Amino acid sequence: MKSSLTQYGSVAVAIHWLSAIFILAMLGSGFRAASMTESAAKEAVLLFHVPLGVVILILTLFRLFWWWRVDQKPRPVAGDPAWQTLSAKIIHVLFYIVILGMAVSGIGIILLSGAGSILFGDSAAPLPDFTDVLPRIPHGLGARLMVALFVLHAGAALYHHFIKRDGLIWRMWFGSHDRGARS
Repeated sequence: MKSSLTQYGSVAVAIHWLSAIFILAMLGSGFRAASMTESAAKEAVLLFHVPLGVVILILTLFRLFWWWRVDQKPRPVAGDPAWQTLSAKIIHVLFYIVILGMAVSGIGIILLSGAGSILFGDSAAPLPDFTDVLPRIPHGLGARLMVALFVLHAGAALYHHFIKRDGLIWRMWFGSHDRGARS
């Protein structure tokens, strides 16, 4: 369950891949909802988007707790240039900041717009216009930043896997893997 010096544990791996899948679904549903004008269709998308945001927030808080109190991360890969190790740390910290910022701004949007009672209450009123709700701006910027971070993160993993062939990607998978065995 816990990580070793060279391999992430099953809990960290499960959180990582669940988070990745859920964040991709969140981004897709969020960009889709932002482009919709018809209230009932937008409401249907938001009924998926908002609870999934809560799940991602809970997963992220659990992940932070896991690293803080229960587990340790594996050591950085030996032989990587210092700039790669530093940029990996920066990207991971930015992921946490953006996820938490997206949760706060999302909650702010729901509370300030009154959409919560429409989405989860008995109101049959149409959704409000979100364009004038201030947290919408950082929420949209955060979504675009999340896409950029996702591309950088996945690109680095694919670079390690296909170009460097160092087996790094297998550190974030279930079970024990020899670093060079899958090259």
